[in-house]
Amino acid sequence: MTMQGFDPKWKDFPDYIIGITKEIWEDRQIHSLMDLYSADIPVRSPGSVVVGNESVIAATMATLSEFPDRQLLGEDVIWCGENGNDDDAALLSSHRILSTATHAKPGIYGEPSGEKLRYRIIADCAAKNNQIYDEWLIRDQGAIVRQLGWDPKEYAADLIEKEGGPEYCVKPLTADNDIDGPYKGTGNNNQWGNKYADMISRIMSAEMSAIPADYDRACAMELPGGISRTGHEAADEFWMGLRASFPNAEFTVHHALGREDPLMPPRAAVRWSLHGKHDGWGAFGAPTDADVYVLGISHAEYGPYGLRREWVLYDEAAIWKQIILGTGEL
Repeated sequence: MTMQGFDPKWKDFPDYIIGITKEIWEDRQIHSLMDLYSADIPVRSPGSVVVGNESVIAATMATLSEFPDRQLLGEDVIWCGENGNDDDAALLSSHRILSTATHAKPGIYGEPSGEKLRYRIIADCAAKNNQIYDEWLIRDQGAIVRQLGWDPKEYAADLIEKEGGPEYCVKPLTADNDIDGPYKGTGNNNQWGNKYADMISRIMSAEMSAIPADYDRACAMELPGGISRTGHEAADEFWMGLRASFPNAEFTVHHALGREDPLMPPRAAVRWSLHGKHDGWGAFGAPTDADVYVLGISHAEYGPYGLRREWVLYDEAAIWKQIILGTGEL
């Protein structure tokens, strides 16, 4: 492919995304973020919304201070152009990363524990002219804090206190503080992206029969909290638990893309949200009526018997933080 406006050292868009990630984090070229990220880039993660490459640099240095040996292993980059074409000037990558790190120094996760962590991240990044200019980022905070001996709800409560209490703490991403960024694409109208988005939408509409219809019986799932499960029952339990917690929340697909590439199975990446009241019993315990915004990103691979592998991420700690702030319960 021809990469319009990108450094010719990158052979294609996945090579660019994986390559700059390694340069920034592992090769310590943190200063390159001044050029690789736009000056006014909006970065939305479930825990906060920040604007500008200087904020990204500060967050990167804080993380590397606490986890100095962190590695970011690129498992896949599922991508498309802003207008659905691979040769568009603006491109969107959904980059799934397996990260390893030792909690070696004090920081946001407390005093160093020496624990060796393993967790996933999915980042949706829009890029053009060799620069990232819009981003959505989800880290599996549930997996991180559990490996450090925390329950996600307890961690969220502790974080609120550390950040100065409910009035002054960093506010999680919500529908109200989200930013309408410069990337306007919604996907590439590919059959696999459409199929996956449709399946999740049906499940969110209580059509749980979509699971045995669309999933391989031996489907392997990687779920929030660093949980690995297999089979139809696991898929039903996960999606049911999420939807049951927010039964009346509005489900929205924001971006859906699919790809077929050499040596790879058909894949799909979907970014979605749930917004509404925590008014049901499910994965987040007793209903509290707190207003909650759940940002999710999911990846899927397909085989001859349906969806054979799935990765789903949302931030449990950010959800609990919204519930605690909404109820005043600390």
